[in-house]
Amino acid sequence: MSKGLRARQTSGGDMEKERETLQAWKERVAQELDRVVAFWMEHSHDQEHGGFFTCLGREGRVYDDLKYVWLQGRQVWMYCRLYRTFQRFHHSQLLNAAKAGGEFLLRYARLAPPGKKCAFVLTRDGRPVKVQRTIFSECFYTMAMNELWRATGEVRYQTEAVEMMDQIVHWVREDASGLGRPQLQGAPTAEPMAVPMMLLNLVEQLGEADEELAGKYTELGDWCAQRILQHVQRDGQAVLENVSEDGKELSGCLGRQQNPGHALEAGWFLLRHCIRKGDPELRAHVVDKFLLLPFRSGWDPDHGGLFYFQDADDFCPTQLEWAMKLWWPHSEAMIAFLMGYSESGDPVLLRLFYQVAEYTFRQFRDPEYGEWFGYLSREGKVALSIKGGPFKGCFHVPRCLAMCEEMLGALLSRPAPTPTPVPTPARRGAE
Repeated sequence: MSKGLRARQTSGGDMEKERETLQAWKERVAQELDRVVAFWMEHSHDQEHGGFFTCLGREGRVYDDLKYVWLQGRQVWMYCRLYRTFQRFHHSQLLNAAKAGGEFLLRYARLAPPGKKCAFVLTRDGRPVKVQRTIFSECFYTMAMNELWRATGEVRYQTEAVEMMDQIVHWVREDASGLGRPQLQGAPTAEPMAVPMMLLNLVEQLGEADEELAGKYTELGDWCAQRILQHVQRDGQAVLENVSEDGKELSGCLGRQQNPGHALEAGWFLLRHCIRKGDPELRAHVVDKFLLLPFRSGWDPDHGGLFYFQDADDFCPTQLEWAMKLWWPHSEAMIAFLMGYSESGDPVLLRLFYQVAEYTFRQFRDPEYGEWFGYLSREGKVALSIKGGPFKGCFHVPRCLAMCEEMLGALLSRPAPTPTPVPTPARRGAE
């Protein structure tokens, strides 16, 4: 047997072992997704008023009945997406809960219809408590309505989604005065990465399998991608969370702030943009700057896990929680590395997926009561035992698990390469 053939056969064995590992992770992720969804279905549904409780203790007990509009929208979106894309979740209980959540939003989320500004917090029965001068409640309202339309076929949901999307774009690109946030003389004209990120996500959401809307938002998607890319600063050596409106680094703590999880999330949003555009050169840039760079700087070498905040000049960050390990950056990292591997085939990205996934399942998962803890100390110990609150709801964890299950399934469905014999070069002088 030639040396070349032996090498290929060994490689074939390695590939089979890799497929077994991928299959094991697919099963592990699917089982965890079932447990997470069961937790929210059992504990979060408000049967009296509609919508969802998100302030849930470790065992699922409601400790506050306030309803956060962005978390209501996220849960409606999540339920509808699961209902549409997974046969085992295609059942009336899930869809009916999503519709009840959507109707709650339609009745109460907007502060003064026909105006579009949404509340941030509502009472259990829908009375406004607090408003944020940002676009994020409205963004998740849009996602919820679009997914409800896709799941039910009811056009009124899609009409609401498109109208709200147009309002959000107006606020971001034309006139932000409707957000109620006056520009103060001393405040820098900063652009946080979250704004173009969120808009790019909405472009993907509304344009999915919809040629008319995809065409309508093509220019917007390119604009969002360009705005995100300008957060790569310092000759490509740092992704900064905030930059000036013309893409320059800002002074002080605000300008030096880094959020590794946010950069990774922006990375997979950009990867999807690259897929739509068919741009492998941009894809390589995104992998380098938004996946590998923030991971290398953001991974804790002593205890594992991703830091929440960092300072680009290695000053101590001003956020008290900077060294904590939170659920959502690790969820985004799992998506980003698996998507990067799916698109590029780079084994480095697959190894990073395994590294992050092993840490995440080991540290955040609650094997006793289900769902994941959200807030760990730097050492990986549970700091808060709650499973939900004002910021953590039925979204990041199930979205991560659902997307990873789909990507792992797609990888396993690809035909395995067949080892091919390599001819042994003829010896000099042989016939």
